[in-house]
Amino acid sequence: MKHRTFGRSGIKVSEVVFGGGAVGGILVHKDDATKREAIRRALAGGINWIDTAAQYGNGKSEEALGWLLPEAGATPYLSTKFNLDVEHLKDTPAQIAEHLKASLARLKRSSVDLLQLHNRIGSKPGGRVMTVEQILGRNGVADGLDRLREKGLIRHMGITALGEAASVCEVIRSKRFDSAQVYYNLLNPSAGRRMPKAWTGQNLGGIIEACCASDVAVMAIRIFAAGIIATDERTGRESVLTTDTSVAEDERKTRAVFGAIGTDQGTRAQVALRFVLANPDVSCAVIGSAELQHIDEALQAAGMGPLPPHVLARLDALYESDFGRV
Repeated sequence: MKHRTFGRSGIKVSEVVFGGGAVGGILVHKDDATKREAIRRALAGGINWIDTAAQYGNGKSEEALGWLLPEAGATPYLSTKFNLDVEHLKDTPAQIAEHLKASLARLKRSSVDLLQLHNRIGSKPGGRVMTVEQILGRNGVADGLDRLREKGLIRHMGITALGEAASVCEVIRSKRFDSAQVYYNLLNPSAGRRMPKAWTGQNLGGIIEACCASDVAVMAIRIFAAGIIATDERTGRESVLTTDTSVAEDERKTRAVFGAIGTDQGTRAQVALRFVLANPDVSCAVIGSAELQHIDEALQAAGMGPLPPHVLARLDALYESDFGRV
């Protein structure tokens, strides 16, 4: 397993991060023996970071890690996340502290390496969307996380870089945060490159550039587009995080991708991971797994290295035609 530098932190993080989310769901939906083996395989394969969140399985992912990691005698880097109820914000730092307290209890830890805001970021507050002012202003999210870091309860602080790209970039450029979870995959790589006019999808342009300029670590998320890139099997957990697309549209684009690439670059999941690893500005790729063999696939893909230039060139051609639409 190769390692990359995690932004300004100086941490050397494995290129592949084990994601404990509900879409893959191996820490949420599987039996204890499978959860135990999943962690064993990930750690044995060189993965040194595990990412979870309070909302994954309504705390089940954190609870599982609370006994899995001590049982394994392992101390990988560990990150978790919190959501704030935007409609009922009163004392943001206190609310964040309460969320962290509950997460630490489930994780059976006294601190975490990274605590991340899970809300989206935009110009108008409401629902799950927080504004730049709510995040960066006095007694906002950044101030609250700073206080937790001063107390030694967290080492680093991050955001989930979803919502309106301009607002996300403003938060990143503040340099208040150490990392950003960035939506980035071979169907929508707009966060890391300029997309041609024909391409359709939510344009997240400028986010990775802003991260690089501010030395903010890039944690690539949804690299399998909720599993749509990786497989034709559907679990009902295929939630779409970006606008201007759908499950059906991502399926159309996926068919075009593998019609153009063929089958000599690995499985569909391996191609997806190798695409993300081809971007040197990505600090790590967070993978979700539904089955044990998915972990093995990801580890093998990391060993295969990034996709070669001629394959990336085929993808560039697909973007020019919006995957054959025009």
